[in-house]
Amino acid sequence: MTKRSSAGSAPVARRSSGSDPGGAPAALRSRGDRAFRLATMLAAAAVLAAAAAIAFVLLRASAPAISRFGPAFLVRADWDPIRLSFGALPFVWGTLYTTAIATVLAVAAGVMTALYLTEVAGGGTRAVLGFTIEFLAAIPSVIFGLWGLYVLIPWLRDHVAVPLSMRAGDFPLLAGPVYGPGMLAAGLVLAVMIVPTVAAVSREVFASVPETLRDAAYALGVTRWEMVRTVLLPAAKGGLLGAVVLAVGRAMGETMAVTMVIGNAAAVSVSLFAPGNTMSSVIANQFAEATERLHQAALMEIGLLLFLTTLLVNLGARWLAARTAARAMMVPPFAGAPEEGQADAA
Repeated sequence: MTKRSSAGSAPVARRSSGSDPGGAPAALRSRGDRAFRLATMLAAAAVLAAAAAIAFVLLRASAPAISRFGPAFLVRADWDPIRLSFGALPFVWGTLYTTAIATVLAVAAGVMTALYLTEVAGGGTRAVLGFTIEFLAAIPSVIFGLWGLYVLIPWLRDHVAVPLSMRAGDFPLLAGPVYGPGMLAAGLVLAVMIVPTVAAVSREVFASVPETLRDAAYALGVTRWEMVRTVLLPAAKGGLLGAVVLAVGRAMGETMAVTMVIGNAAAVSVSLFAPGNTMSSVIANQFAEATERLHQAALMEIGLLLFLTTLLVNLGARWLAARTAARAMMVPPFAGAPEEGQADAA
């Protein structure tokens, strides 16, 4: 059916209400939309169901230890499978301590590497260094553990730990005997493992900052370092926080490499050279030989603590990211630059 336009005699086809611009019938389009919505909803529900199932299994398996020790499990420092006396404090401390060491070192190295790749390096250097970072990210953790065990620990013991302990052994961070495996070795291995994650994510974040911001900063006469400090880093703050969270998550959950270099001792010490243990490494070391039900439940409760700790870290990171984004919207760009009237008065 056609109708004539008001301007002339050319016929204008009336569009059928049962088809879209692409020609698909409305019924078929509606079925496709419903199927797509159902598929995406099921995928999202599967993620939530998997997380809930993990939490439920950990909670149910650790129920005997929870009922036996209660909240004191978090602050008890003894771990004796013979007397069935268990406490998680040495492993929580070891996890947080080694993660802190690794994060401080890896974030500094990773962000500076990303800055070099995006702002300084030439095309050839950028390609080679970028490939090396991707290669490091693909190396299995057991390889890092072997490197730490046979290369890093002997060098660290002979050239760092022993001289520092002899000269500054009264300082708590350097106190105690030097065994080789310990918190510092585990932290350094973790740092090497998570540097590629920080560098790769930070590089993408810096590359996503619009070039117009850089050009505007250079137009004001700033140096490259001033541009990075006043423009690039503030603009990339949210993405850099995401890189740190990814690195922290990997460091907290790393098992094999840490198990090989940390010393596996259930002790709480602030010394960098003292052996220790983490939540993931004690589970890997003892779960296969845990014959008593209470021992297994204690290990499962440590797994539950690791699960909750990771959840809290991610929630805290989201909160910080939201606050950072809110503050960034309130601060005008180039807040450190003089206003036009001030510049004229000068």
